[in-house]
Amino acid sequence: MIDVLCVGHAAYDLTMTVDHHPDADDKVQASSMQSCGGGPAANAAVQVSRLGGTASFCGYLGHDLYGDAHVAEFSAEGVDLSMLVQGGHPSSISQVLVKPDGCRSLVNFKGNTPWLAADAVDLSALTPKVILFDGHEPLVSEKIMDWSVENDIPTLLDAGSVHRGTEVLAMSVDYLVASAKFARQFCDTEDMQAALEQLASKRNNVVITTGDQGLLWAKDGVIGSLDAFKVDAVDSTGAGDAFHGAFALGMAHGMDWSELLRFASAAGALTCMKLGAREGLPEAIAVEALLKADL
Repeated sequence: MIDVLCVGHAAYDLTMTVDHHPDADDKVQASSMQSCGGGPAANAAVQVSRLGGTASFCGYLGHDLYGDAHVAEFSAEGVDLSMLVQGGHPSSISQVLVKPDGCRSLVNFKGNTPWLAADAVDLSALTPKVILFDGHEPLVSEKIMDWSVENDIPTLLDAGSVHRGTEVLAMSVDYLVASAKFARQFCDTEDMQAALEQLASKRNNVVITTGDQGLLWAKDGVIGSLDAFKVDAVDSTGAGDAFHGAFALGMAHGMDWSELLRFASAAGALTCMKLGAREGLPEAIAVEALLKADL
């Protein structure tokens, strides 16, 4: 049995640091560049592995330069690939521009690569303790969601924005962990407290992450908040992916609520200290050190 099955998007990230966002017809020189695997569910799987857990990835990569490079990274990180689908459609590629304050802009290319079919993977291949979805593979995710209910497997949604996959899964998963962007779009409000209350009226376990402002949470009718860890941010890319991966692993290991939130928050914060999402995903020893230092 593995700790976490991560279902959704895998991309290959081309990350560059720039001193300002390009204007119209502007040319900007990057001061550094990094290329590596990315994607919410894919990064979450790697994060689980780096924190000492066992992870499997379910999603798509092409039989191309970027797909093969990503598979090699997965293998090096110890991520199980028994539910990975590879084919002739292109791998997803993301161009990421990182500004001096650590904020980033992202452009993704997927081409004509279709969603995985509902029956694309064999669900009898493994039994996870927790399933994490990012919503980017809606057809197979809905099938796996139904399977998780039948097998009493806890589920978590990384709700980054509103689209078909997150709309369907948000009201089905056991733990809804949403970005402020998703909360604004889904609840039609800029007031995160109001958004939390609205989401909590529909789901028992809700978290809204708000970057360096920390997070808001609701669990079984109780509402609270947690400040973000203070770090020197270089690049915020992947911080949410790290948070979700650590959160899912904490669920698999039976952490209590407050410990779970701090564990995930520490992983997310540490990711911001390096350029590139994959490069920034921390090891367990770094998370433990930050948690101890913050006591």
